[in-house]
Amino acid sequence: MSDDLPEAAHGRLQGGAFTSGLSVADLAACHAMGLEPVGLVQGFCAMQWGYGPARTGFGGGLGMGFASGLAPSVARGGYVENYQCPHAMVSAEHRQWGQNYEQTWVEQSWHDGYDAASRRMLEEATALGAHGVVGVVDTVASLVESGVVEFHLLGTAVVVSGLERPATPWTSSLAGQRLAKLFEAGYAPVSTIAVVSSVRVWASCMTEYFMGSGAGLWSSPSDSVEIDQLVSARTRARQLVRERARSQLRGDELHGVDLRVSEREPGPGDIDIEVQLRGNRVRRARPADPLTFPRPTVALS
Repeated sequence: MSDDLPEAAHGRLQGGAFTSGLSVADLAACHAMGLEPVGLVQGFCAMQWGYGPARTGFGGGLGMGFASGLAPSVARGGYVENYQCPHAMVSAEHRQWGQNYEQTWVEQSWHDGYDAASRRMLEEATALGAHGVVGVVDTVASLVESGVVEFHLLGTAVVVSGLERPATPWTSSLAGQRLAKLFEAGYAPVSTIAVVSSVRVWASCMTEYFMGSGAGLWSSPSDSVEIDQLVSARTRARQLVRERARSQLRGDELHGVDLRVSEREPGPGDIDIEVQLRGNRVRRARPADPLTFPRPTVALS
C-alpha cells in the first residue's frame, strides 16, 4: 500500500470494499435507513422450450386437426373456447371452429427459469451474510431464432446492524427514497413477485378476416365490429397473472405493480399473447411513522 495515500484512504482500503448497483442518491438513502451494502449479487438462467405437437397434448398433432376440419382436444392444463364460423359450409378456408388455450408448458418453463435465477441471486446474498437485497432488476430476453430465453436478476445485498439474519434474505425492487417511504408507511419488504401467462389464439375464419382485410365480406365499411375471440384471450391472459400473483401474497400486499404485454403472430389471425406481472410483496410491520423533517445544511438568510 502506497504511503502517498491519505489516512482516510488507508482506512477505507484496509476495511475492504464492496460493489453496488445503487445510484449515489439511493446509496445515501440506504445508509440513512441503516442498510449497509455488502455487495452486488446476481443470478442467471437460460431456458429452451419449443412449441412442437409433442408438447401440446393434441394427440395426433396440429396438422391433423387442420386437415380434418375438427377441433383439437383440450391442451393439458389449459382451456378451449370455440367460435362458430358464419359460413354455411366447412372447408380448409372456412373453419367452423376457433379456440384460445393456455400454453401451460410455456408458463412452466418461464417460471422455472425465473425461479432458478432468483434462487441463485439469493444464494450469493446469503453467502455475504445479507439481510436483504434491494434495487432488484430482472431482465428476461429471448435469443433470436433459437427458442432460448435468458433470465438475469441483479440487486444489491444489504445488512442491518444489530438484527438477526433471516434464513432467506428478503428482496425488493425498491431502493433509496421509495424504500424509505415504504418503511415510513409501516411496511416491510418480503419478496419480489414475477408471474406470467401465455394464451394462444387459434383464429376462426371470422377472426382471420377481422384481423386482415376481409371484414367487408359480411359488414359495411362503416360498421364497427368487436373481435370477440381476441378480446376473450387478452382478458383471460390478464386474469391469469392476477390470480397467480394473488396466490403468492398469502395475505400480504402487492405494491409497485408492473404489467407487460407482448404478442407474436405465427399466422394470419393466430396470436401468442404473453402477459408478465411484477411487483413487491410487502407486509404491515408497524403503524405508520413519518420520518423527521431533514435539517437544512445551508442557511438561506
